[in-house]
Amino acid sequence: MDFLGYKSKRVIVSGCFSGMGEATARLLLGLGAEVHGLDYKPTALELASFTQVDLRDPAAIDAAVAGIGGRVDALFNCAGLPQTSPPLDVMKVNYAGTRRVTEQVLPLMSEGGAIASISSTAGMGWSRKMPVLMELVQKKSYEDTMQWCEDNLETVNEGYTLSKEAIIVWTMMASAQLIKRGIRINCTLPGPTQTPMMNHFESRTQASVLNTFIQPIDRRSTPEEQAGPLVFLNSDAATYTNGVALPVDGGFLGGVATGQVDLSALMPAA
Repeated sequence: MDFLGYKSKRVIVSGCFSGMGEATARLLLGLGAEVHGLDYKPTALELASFTQVDLRDPAAIDAAVAGIGGRVDALFNCAGLPQTSPPLDVMKVNYAGTRRVTEQVLPLMSEGGAIASISSTAGMGWSRKMPVLMELVQKKSYEDTMQWCEDNLETVNEGYTLSKEAIIVWTMMASAQLIKRGIRINCTLPGPTQTPMMNHFESRTQASVLNTFIQPIDRRSTPEEQAGPLVFLNSDAATYTNGVALPVDGGFLGGVATGQVDLSALMPAA
């Protein structure tokens, strides 16, 4: 039985070159979906189509989505940059570009469409920054969003944390609007995952801090373990799931909430 309902569905995966995006695209291919990929680097997967695109360029995003055209049943926003990249580039790719892709795909979606984006446990502090984040996510255009970032460089900081917090709040805000059209939007909050990007995190983050985020399971996730929840969220099995920021972290946030995770390594960083 096609429990997840992907057979012959037309889907887009942004960030399909490596890591979680590649694992997601591969899983969707195995489920019988027609997969169209977007990324800065070419993929080795045999997709229905692949378009090379730079999410820092809104015109390139628009052209890439227009080139796919047709009906789109599901969108997977998996592209991202680490905190080793310039902060404004991180904001462009992780938030502004991701949102631009989504807004360009939405006219191609009808009732039953679904969107899933990758945030991070690095965005877990979103609820403490709601006034700032609401100000950011209420900027409607790519250009206004980036102007806000340029005007608030101290808030942007390294870019990674704010971009992941923004994805969460934008997902929640958009979910209440899109569901009126029968379209769902959710996001995941992965814990540390063994992808090519992990080398960048290791170069900028103390091992004790990274190890804090793998409690209580005490190992990193695989890309495949992140792909499964993304695919579920956009599936026919999750039609009443909307506006969710789903932790995929081996129990980290649950452990934090119940005082079972040692956060002492985060204190100097804070």
